[in-house]
Amino acid sequence: MTETVNLHADVRERAGKGAARAVRRAGRVPGVVYGGKKAPLLVSIDPRDIKRGLEAGIFFSTIYNLDVGNEVERVIPRDVHMHPIKPLPQHVDFMRVTADTRITVEVPVHFLNEEECPGLKRGGVLNVVRYHVEVECGIDNIPQGFDLDLTGLDIGDSIHASALTLPAGVELTITDRDFTVATVAAPTVVSEEDTAAGAAAAAEGAAPATEGEEGAEGAEAKPEGEEKDE
Repeated sequence: MTETVNLHADVRERAGKGAARAVRRAGRVPGVVYGGKKAPLLVSIDPRDIKRGLEAGIFFSTIYNLDVGNEVERVIPRDVHMHPIKPLPQHVDFMRVTADTRITVEVPVHFLNEEECPGLKRGGVLNVVRYHVEVECGIDNIPQGFDLDLTGLDIGDSIHASALTLPAGVELTITDRDFTVATVAAPTVVSEEDTAAGAAAAAEGAAPATEGEEGAEGAEAKPEGEEKDE
């Protein structure tokens, strides 16, 4: 059974860019709840609740009981717009769900027993190709995560999708190949001799600056991006 998390939301009375900016100035994130054959519902959310889920990597695979006034909406996040410069959520979309809803969702991958991996002990590097794996499933059986064991893997070994344990009713969206999730790659080592040789070659190939050339100091700074509105 998928764990459901309680989340508080306030109702927004007005839509539009101006109203959304006012919500952000008040320290909250504007959002909308849609689907379920009901009218869209305008809400605002505490940004800390959104950032907590995003940082944990489980925001888009979590079912929320959204407490809105006198009713509770069972929802799943479907999209978050972020500020173009700052790590701040600007808008969030939630979709209403029922027990019969099937969705496509990205599930985080966890790698276990690194200390038991010979390849990593020998200086290899875990090259993660997919930090999340996309699956199709029902609302009540969304996996919380996939655990992959690194025990016994050596340099050059790979972990493929076939190593994932899929619960009943959960299917991978990629079915035409056994795609790679991670590999144990050889370390990249650059010797001091190679570094010195590269520096010498660069020095020999550098052309002397001609008098009157302008440097990069006069280049204009790139203008700061504008805030995205709803």
